[in-house]
Amino acid sequence: MPRTAALAAAAVLVTAAGCSGGGGDNSSGSGTAFDITVDTPAAKGPLDKVKWSLYAEPQTLDYAYAFDFPINTVLANVCENLLRVTPDLKISPGLAAKYTNPDPLTWVYSLREGVKFHDGTPMGAKDVVASLKRHLDPEVGSSYNTVFKDVESITETGPLEVTVKLTRPNVLLNEQLGASPGIVESADFLAKAGKDYGNPQGGVNCTGPFSLKEWKPGTSITLEKNDAYWDTALTPKTHEIEFVFIQDPAARANALLTGEVDGGYLLPTNSYEKLRTSDGKLYFGTITGSYSAAVTNLKGALGDQRVRQALSLAIDRDGIVMAALNGYGSPAKAGIPAAGWATVPAERAQAVYDALPPVTQDVAAAKKLVQDAGAAGKKVVVATSNLAPEISVAANAIQAAGKEIGLEVELRTIAPDAYTALFTDPSTREGIDLLVTSGYDMTPDPLEFYAALQTGEFANYGSWSNPEYDEIAKQALATTDPIARAELTVKLQEIALRELPGIPLWDSPMSLYLGKRVTGVTPNITHLSYPWAATLGSAT
Repeated sequence: MPRTAALAAAAVLVTAAGCSGGGGDNSSGSGTAFDITVDTPAAKGPLDKVKWSLYAEPQTLDYAYAFDFPINTVLANVCENLLRVTPDLKISPGLAAKYTNPDPLTWVYSLREGVKFHDGTPMGAKDVVASLKRHLDPEVGSSYNTVFKDVESITETGPLEVTVKLTRPNVLLNEQLGASPGIVESADFLAKAGKDYGNPQGGVNCTGPFSLKEWKPGTSITLEKNDAYWDTALTPKTHEIEFVFIQDPAARANALLTGEVDGGYLLPTNSYEKLRTSDGKLYFGTITGSYSAAVTNLKGALGDQRVRQALSLAIDRDGIVMAALNGYGSPAKAGIPAAGWATVPAERAQAVYDALPPVTQDVAAAKKLVQDAGAAGKKVVVATSNLAPEISVAANAIQAAGKEIGLEVELRTIAPDAYTALFTDPSTREGIDLLVTSGYDMTPDPLEFYAALQTGEFANYGSWSNPEYDEIAKQALATTDPIARAELTVKLQEIALRELPGIPLWDSPMSLYLGKRVTGVTPNITHLSYPWAATLGSAT
């Protein structure tokens, strides 16, 4: 669950969760009205070349570290997963033509025949085994090591069959093989490339609709059409895509407006109005995560649940949405939006979200909670950073809310690089009680978010623990029926919202801009694991 992935993105844009799984007006309170789009018009023809903007250069194309937006935006078109999360947020077969779960501790994957890597060699079970086992290798240091924490063995049980044995039931592992943890690379290529795998010199050799043609460090990455691609339904319409790195938000917006580049995801919010009135098209799509304030220290004032509740009641979320997002968003009611419940019917997903208590600011009630807890005058340290405007906006709002209800709130400024480290190195969180975080879930299963709050989990930053919560999570992880699993997840959500190991702040949509000559791509979060560029083509 890449909960920190959006933080790097936040340096130049605002991204978080779409507040609806379908189309329609998504204004909320004093927010700005915008529509959530399921898809863009289909391409009418092919294109020789498209230029696509990225807000940053990927540090690598090694799937083991595909933990952020830039790398996944590129890699989704080059490398493929055992399963697929489709643009309608469903989990379907990918490089595995089918999979079975013969017992709670066993998953068997039957691979597609005739799939070839970009160098022309055939894909087989040995490649899947080598690819997945890298996540378990401490020398690799995969970002997805925790996804595989319940894996006992990964073995080749046939030329086109792989069996995964678990130490305890975990349905999320199977689902997460539809994202970067499930990418399949050539075993021979991995061995040959060694430590150069995924860098500009070593490259990658996968099975996707595009292959890596050229990587000019500091400038661009170019992909070219894979004429031997196995999935004829996704034969690329564009011959070549050049991903151009444009870090400066103003320069990036200008490149889109002038047509220097044809499109891009994750746009600076202050460019929305200009993009809306340009000759291209601005779209908004769903995403599976939200912004929140993670509690990182339960030994101080925030160790009392009443103080956490008080702070949540006092925060002016509408003010944050207007100041940080120019109104393109809404106060978050939970850690994930309705779109994050896509493994259940849409009506049930929306009902779950609609049933949540309304997000209302109640300073009087918050003051009483602080008094009842005997916390008046106690200190709370909130991390802030110029990594992104919305981080400082949110931190300032939290400080104002805390002071208004009788807490002493200190803002501790953290350098941009060090702020990101807060999520990976517990020692850097010493002396900090609260920090603003965001991210997305790799799957449309809400259990992914809530399972990460179990005792001892990596993303449980404050070491919050609740035995009842852990037991329900254990049951949910062993429940294969998605409807029954979702009902257990509802219980987890209720506990999390009552005890607040994290305080939900706001939801905002995924943004996509398409210049006048291109169309055909999904505007939602699935572009990080689905080969979205295969359907990109001419608008005329």
